Amino acid sequence: MAGYILPTVTNTYNVYRKGNTLIGLSDEITIPDFTAVTEEMSGSGLLGKIQEAVMGHFDSQELKLPFLNLDDDIFSFADPLEVIDLNLRASQQQLNKKNGTKGYRGIRIAVRGPLKSFSPGVLKQGGRMGSSATLEVHYILIEIDGEPKLELDKLNGVYRVNGKDIMEEMRKYC
Repeated sequence: MAGYILPTVTNTYNVYRKGNTLIGLSDEITIPDFTAVTEEMSGSGLLGKIQEAVMGHFDSQELKLPFLNLDDDIFSFADPLEVIDLNLRASQQQLNKKNGTKGYRGIRIAVRGPLKSFSPGVLKQGGRMGSSATLEVHYILIEIDGEPKLELDKLNGVYRVNGKDIMEEMRKYC
């Protein structure tokens, strides 16, 4: 039956810090890309150059939280000694292709990391300030309906995809 389910739109979402909903967020947050760290390889036996991905290693990742205006929540990120721990929870609407019924599934994205940048925004009469806080992502977990799909913990050497420990074999040798 799962092959008949088509995820259509994110119906709604909230961002939580320490169990509290963050207030004043604008409508869109971009989830960080996973771009592998690579090393260029060339030499005998190769017909040219290739980029070899270093397993489990990814470029710097960031998550930008856009706020409509300056608010107490955005200032709670400013302490450089504190790690920011967020949960993004979404309700994703889906369509059953077989019978046309609609349903929902939950998505949770957990991120942790320090503040990388803070932008107070602009002052404009009758307008939004466009404030933002950007985190350097050290940890990210993506779950769909409670099932872990992807987990990356850069500080603790964890990289899992669909529950599979990608770094397990590498740890045998270290």
